[in-house]
Amino acid sequence: MSKISIKSTNNPSILKFELEEIIIKGQNFEFKNIDETKNSPLAMQLFYLPFVKTVYISGNFIAIEKFSIVEWEDVQEAVSEQINNFIKNGGEIIKEEAKSTKKLPITIYAETTPNPAVQKFVCNKLLTKTLIECKSIDDTIVSPIAKQLFNFPFVKEVFIDENYISVTKYEIADWNEITMELRTFIKEYIENGNIVVDESLITKTETHTKQQEAYFDTLDTTSQQIINILEEYIKPAVQSDGGNIMFESYNDQSKKVKVILQGACSGCPSSTFTLKSGIENMLKQMLNDNEIVVEAVNA
Repeated sequence: MSKISIKSTNNPSILKFELEEIIIKGQNFEFKNIDETKNSPLAMQLFYLPFVKTVYISGNFIAIEKFSIVEWEDVQEAVSEQINNFIKNGGEIIKEEAKSTKKLPITIYAETTPNPAVQKFVCNKLLTKTLIECKSIDDTIVSPIAKQLFNFPFVKEVFIDENYISVTKYEIADWNEITMELRTFIKEYIENGNIVVDESLITKTETHTKQQEAYFDTLDTTSQQIINILEEYIKPAVQSDGGNIMFESYNDQSKKVKVILQGACSGCPSSTFTLKSGIENMLKQMLNDNEIVVEAVNA
C-alpha cells in the first residue's frame, strides 16, 4: 500500500495528503459538503470530521480545507491515519462510474464587453471561488488553464472569476478570427476534467486577503458600508461585463474612496471614467455625503 505524505500548501487552511501512486488520472473532484459526496465514499467519511470544509481529490493526492476551529498540527496525523486505514481496508476513493465519466456536460458562450480588447467566456459551472488575475504567464502558477491560454500569441491577459474567463487580446488580432478557437479550447479543457484554478495553491496576497471576511471585520463602519454598496449595486453589473471592482481604501479626512478595476474594466477606454462617476454619485447619495471623491485605478 502507498505511503501517505503530508504536504503543506500556500494556503494555510489547506493540507495535501499525497500517495505514491495516481488515484485519479485526468480528472479532479471537489466536494464542498457531505451531500455532494455520492461519488466518493472517502470524502463522505472525511466530512464526519467537524473541521472539514472542502475535500479535493486529484492526481495522487487528497487535499482538505479546514475550518479555523482547529490547527492542522493538532489533527493532521489523525487525518492521515484515517485516510490510510480507509485505503488499507479496501475503501473506494472515487467510485468507478465517476472515474469513467470522462466528459462533463459543459457549455461555453462568448460575450462582448465594454472593453473592445476583452472577450468574456461564460461557463455553466463554477470555475473558482477566488478571482484570479494573470497579467502575464508568470502569474499563472495557480491556474493551468491560464498558463495554456498564454500559449496563444494573441492573448495578453487572463482574468477568471466565478463562472467566466475574460481574455484580453493584443491589437494585432481580431475577435472574429480568434473567438471560436478560444471558445473551443476552453470548452474541451474543462470537459476533460482539467484543473482551471488550483485553490490549494492560492497564496494569500494582499489582494486575496481583502476578499476575506476577517479583513472586512477590521475596517471602520464607513468602509464597511462602502464595500456593501459596491458588492450589492456595482459589482454585479461589472461582473456581467467580465470585470471586477475591489475596494482598496477610504480616507476619512480627505473623503477619498479608492477602488481597483480588474478584468475587462482594467484599461477600458470608457469604464474608468464611467465607473468613477457612477460610483461617486451613488456613494454620495447613499452615504449622504457630497464630499466623497472616488479614485478608480486600473489593476
